[in-house]
Amino acid sequence: MSKGSLKTKSYAFAIRIVKLSQFLQTEKKEYTLSKQVLRSGTAIGALYREAEFGQSKADFASKISIALKEANETDYWIHLLKDTGYLEQKIFESLASDCNELIAMLVSSIKTVKN
Repeated sequence: MSKGSLKTKSYAFAIRIVKLSQFLQTEKKEYTLSKQVLRSGTAIGALYREAEFGQSKADFASKISIALKEANETDYWIHLLKDTGYLEQKIFESLASDCNELIAMLVSSIKTVKN
């Protein structure tokens, strides 16, 4: 597993999202949005891991496409958390950058498997 692989990056992102959710719940007393971002942000890596053992190229592409949807949803929650004052700009920029990198990698994976 290379340092820059989708598997590695999605797992590292999931860890950041878990810590974000913990921060939101303990420090900000925010429980609804924190659960939403936790669910979608950790699903990205879980779906990628599921896709690794897909039964076919179509199954792999389907799982990766769902991971892409989850990444897009996570991006939404991150923006909402910033715009409602739960996230500082610096933390937002770092999380959004990581999320956008995952989105780009997932799009590339989908294009590769479909060609």
